[in-house]
Amino acid sequence: MLERHELEAFLTLAEELHFGRTAERLHVSTARISQTIRKLERRVGVPLFTRTSRRVELSPVGRRLRDDLRPAWAAINAAVAHAIETGRGFTGTLQACFTGAAAGQLLVGATDVFRERHPDCDVRIREAQLAELMPWLRDAEVDLALATFPVHEPGIDSGPVVVSEARFLAVPAGHSFAGRDSLSVEDLATVTMLQLPDTLPESLRADRTPATTPAGHPIRTGRTAATFQEMLTLVGAGHGVFPVGANVRRYYARPDVAYVHLHDAPPLEWGLLWRTDNATARVHAFSAAAHDLVSAHR
Repeated sequence: MLERHELEAFLTLAEELHFGRTAERLHVSTARISQTIRKLERRVGVPLFTRTSRRVELSPVGRRLRDDLRPAWAAINAAVAHAIETGRGFTGTLQACFTGAAAGQLLVGATDVFRERHPDCDVRIREAQLAELMPWLRDAEVDLALATFPVHEPGIDSGPVVVSEARFLAVPAGHSFAGRDSLSVEDLATVTMLQLPDTLPESLRADRTPATTPAGHPIRTGRTAATFQEMLTLVGAGHGVFPVGANVRRYYARPDVAYVHLHDAPPLEWGLLWRTDNATARVHAFSAAAHDLVSAHR
């Protein structure tokens, strides 16, 4: 297999037919070009150039190699240029997803700010169900996901916290907790906790649906739901409870579910997630747009 610097030296010399000018174009010494070509010729087994004191010319084998390599080399350079443009530029399409109605509204607002700043980059928004969020992100179906923290996963980066809200407990409307003004997280030891899908990171599941209370009392494990509406339906049917953010009271009012404040629980935090290998300039710019949107309304 030929290395990149060998291909570059050969094709540039095939164009210039002059060792000095080739070295100048590639910002290396003439000796380095001579050494590279000699090494390449030894690997090929025949001379690629004929050299005299006055001129350098391609040999028949050299001409054939040049003609064969040119299209592939042009394609490689075009691919690299496209990758650089994608990484540094603000063109193309950014795919973003959200989970939940409030996150969708926030993502739409961030998109408007981003488009004002970078009109040449389109943004497409999709709703992801709970079980779809991480597979979509890992499989590159989306570039960004607006979701709850914490997410500690290899290959996944997090932006800054965009929104922080109080935690509530979704309980059946007929449950004894439904009439309370507030609850302690220690009260969770007396109920069954519904579970998030196992496609979500362990760090997130441990935060939202812990196995024990802070004092170490075990919490009964209930059924798993693949979507948020499924989760609330299970709550309303009396199969368990589930911790939610304060926004749920506004966006998911239901006659069969009550929301009670968990007064001593830490706030629920939201932010953007993206793949580590996709940390492009436009991804960071979108994260900044989301942060600036919320900051402007505080």
